[in-house]
Amino acid sequence: MSARPELPPLPIRPMGEYDLPEVAAIEQDVYAFPWSHAIFKDCLRVGYCAVVLESDEGIRGYAVMSCAVGEAHLLNICIHPTWHGCGIGRQLLDWLFQEARCLGARRIFLEVRPSNTAALQLYESAGFARIGLRKAYYRGENGREDAIVLEHRLDPA
Repeated sequence: MSARPELPPLPIRPMGEYDLPEVAAIEQDVYAFPWSHAIFKDCLRVGYCAVVLESDEGIRGYAVMSCAVGEAHLLNICIHPTWHGCGIGRQLLDWLFQEARCLGARRIFLEVRPSNTAALQLYESAGFARIGLRKAYYRGENGREDAIVLEHRLDPA
């Protein structure tokens, strides 16, 4: 159950290089080990599906996904911390499912920290299933942290 009332859908558009300062700032606010501005720039350069979700006040969330050979990999998805619990994470996921289908993907994979219980709950409620574990995948405050590997099978478009 969301902590706040769900918002009406917000616009989703392609991420541009001009968005990177705001995206990187949100990334810094949310993650202990954030992606750098340069990583986001590289994702744009190689043509990954990178989008932002925005309101009148600015970017509220973003995602980066790669798609190839019938599979998609959700590399990064993030919602601004003041907007957690409003349903926009699910809105962004649903948009990514549709985009992955349009790009020919039949499955989406992602990794998530076991300690990120809110994200795990969102992913599992959206139909992701646990399929594996990557040992010591993430940097952590006290060494390394495992990653749970999740898969979502997409219905045909």
